[in-house]
Amino acid sequence: MSLQRGGLGVIDFLVAHFNVFRGLHILSVIAFMAGLLYLPRLFVYHTGAAPGSEMDETFKVMERRLLRGIINPASIATFVFGLALILADSAIRGWGFLAQPWMITKLVALVGLYGWHGFLSASRKKFERGENTRSEKFWRATNEIPFVLAIIIVISVTTKFLNH
Repeated sequence: MSLQRGGLGVIDFLVAHFNVFRGLHILSVIAFMAGLLYLPRLFVYHTGAAPGSEMDETFKVMERRLLRGIINPASIATFVFGLALILADSAIRGWGFLAQPWMITKLVALVGLYGWHGFLSASRKKFERGENTRSEKFWRATNEIPFVLAIIIVISVTTKFLNH
């Protein structure tokens, strides 16, 4: 299959199955967000566990499995299905939609969301090495960052504010 329009091209396939890819994107976002909301909650409780204790080791396993088994695969799926939707949308309405304020807002919020994902990944490694320096209060205060970013993303996409 080629990327070009016509025949059995990838773009034609994406356009023809747009709603399937949109559904898969939404499902992967749900899993991604669930993990991003849960991992800092685990960190809240992990900060109270004595280093080297059974509870400390249990949290390390839970955090690693959540990140590697749910968050990372869901983030990749979210990105891949999102890219598929962008390619399909480009064929439907042209590339100009990427320059619309609502889409720029979404993309900036996505950079923040994936940045937070990277921060949580690095923090998990610090917990694993026993080097966490952040307090329970910090993890409680930052726990809702992904949700705030998700609100921005959903409102930007559903309202398409300042759409020309």
